[in-house]
Amino acid sequence: MKSLFKTVFLIVIFTVITRILGFLFRIWLSRTLGAESLGIYQISFSVFMVLLTLISSGIPLIVSRKTAKQITAKDKNGEHSFVTSAVVISLVFSLIISSLVIVLHKPISHIFANPRCVCLLIALLPALVFSSIYSAIRGNLWGKNNYMATCSAELFEQIIRMLFCFILLCGIIPNASGDMIASISMSIACVFSCIFVVIWYFKIGGKFKKPKYIKEIIKTSAPITFMRVASSLIQPVIAIVIPLRLMAAGYTNAQAISQYGIASGMTMPLLFIPLTIIGSLAYALVPDLASAKAKQDEIYIQSRINSSIAISLFVSFLIVPIFVGAGENFGIFFFDNAQSGTLLSQAAWIIIPLCLTNITSSILNAMGYELKSFKNYIVGAILMLACIWFLPKYIGINSLIWAMGLCFLTSSILNLIMIQKYVCKINLKKFTFKLLLVSIPSLAFVSFLSGIFNNLLPLFFNLLISCSVGVIVFIILCLAFNIFEISTVIIWLKKVKILKIKKKKKSV
Repeated sequence: MKSLFKTVFLIVIFTVITRILGFLFRIWLSRTLGAESLGIYQISFSVFMVLLTLISSGIPLIVSRKTAKQITAKDKNGEHSFVTSAVVISLVFSLIISSLVIVLHKPISHIFANPRCVCLLIALLPALVFSSIYSAIRGNLWGKNNYMATCSAELFEQIIRMLFCFILLCGIIPNASGDMIASISMSIACVFSCIFVVIWYFKIGGKFKKPKYIKEIIKTSAPITFMRVASSLIQPVIAIVIPLRLMAAGYTNAQAISQYGIASGMTMPLLFIPLTIIGSLAYALVPDLASAKAKQDEIYIQSRINSSIAISLFVSFLIVPIFVGAGENFGIFFFDNAQSGTLLSQAAWIIIPLCLTNITSSILNAMGYELKSFKNYIVGAILMLACIWFLPKYIGINSLIWAMGLCFLTSSILNLIMIQKYVCKINLKKFTFKLLLVSIPSLAFVSFLSGIFNNLLPLFFNLLISCSVGVIVFIILCLAFNIFEISTVIIWLKKVKILKIKKKKKSV
């Protein structure tokens, strides 16, 4: 329990720093590129992510599991051979796919709403190749519980990406568009992050041995890769279909891509902020639950699952009132775009099913129900595709909000039913209802104060005060409704203080 929280804390710290840097970079990029160029970049990047998933989604998990087993068996040669096999497979597949994209770039260009997208995709291909090597090495570090290495690599990649994008936009590459430079900087960052993890791998005693496990890795990783590729295909489909359906509804090409750029490049990043915490919890939860399952510790499993879902709900209900009440101001402050803020207010409710889907999918994966989790996502994805096909004619870009909302809501409900049926009981109905009740006054305070301060204070202080009051009101009401007890927090703080005193005495 203690080690899990330490792990989650470490991951959260690094993830928060990385996400903050990435978020600030996205704000700067959106202002620099503009909505249309940002939309073109987002479309290309979503296709790139599918290709990356195809190459490396299943391999890190397989490598991490195998590494843990080989460490227990003290089989160093087997561990090194397995990592080498994973690197060879990933590298070969990435080179094949990259070659196909280059050879078939003309037919591929007809798929996109804008022909520039395929040029950006080609510029991202080096990132694909080096990320394939990175993912195999990362799996080994993950299996060794070396979260410091994996988290540091992600932070390092983000810093390099930002640095080179700033440098290249100064005019070093003549006649290069902003979206092209964003793609090139991504590739450069992936080269550096790959070098970073390879150096770390050798530093802790890693080696490259004869690849003896190629068939085993392909056989075991293929089902996981297939499921994740099928899931990730939804994003580029949305990126292609939404602009086309908006154009069919009467928008021009530029307007359609601009609308998609605002929604996906400005609004969605804010919606995914809570996943910084929930994603870190899910990342550490998988090996923790898998270990408990092996020991058949059902009490621990039920406690861990219920507490993890409760944390997801708490974080979600804390953030939603803030985004609903001050959404427009967030859009103006971060992106100088009121529409992105309006969309944020309308889409804030998605955070609840989004976080629930993330944590429940991780629970099902850890307990060996990956296929059931995948089927649940597919059901939600079908509803999503139906929405983005039929609704743009009536509600424009808001169709993307309803599409994502229905997808995550359906998936999260089905996941919860599966957990209840196959794993353990979930006793959180009263807890959820109480959170819903306390979020309403919190929303009212944020909305009221935000509206009053619009003409009285600078936007930064408006957001700071109104959101802080909303959070304080939410926490006070949580204490009043016994959603969590202050005595528990006090006991925890006392334990921390005692541990600090003991450490000081030891050092003396």
